[in-house]
Amino acid sequence: QVQLVETGGGLVQAGGSLRLSCAASGRTFPSYYMGWFRQPPGKEREFVAAIYWSGDNPNYADSVKGRFTISKDNAKNTVFLQINSLKPEDTANYYCAFGAYRSSSFPREYRYWGQGTQVTVSS
Repeated sequence: QVQLVETGGGLVQAGGSLRLSCAASGRTFPSYYMGWFRQPPGKEREFVAAIYWSGDNPNYADSVKGRFTISKDNAKNTVFLQINSLKPEDTANYYCAFGAYRSSSFPREYRYWGQGTQVTVSS
């Protein structure tokens, strides 16, 4: 089993920044990818970014390239999502996921999920 705990969400004004964290514990085998997804109100969950367990090979959705940065602290088994220049359309519940065999944008390919952290951007 793998446990994922996201923190760092909140209410921010447009143009601001946030750093989301996802702490992983349990049987985190090093051959998988971790990902960030988000689910805006009333919409389906969508891919944001993914990274290999070693911290290599970051990958981003086109909609967030240049504003979002995914990174990993290997010593702490924690993945971060730095979000800059926040826009109201970034408002969503952000989820951390683990267990994909590749850098996938499909939620079904990730085996474990956190509970999510809410990001709300005011205009």
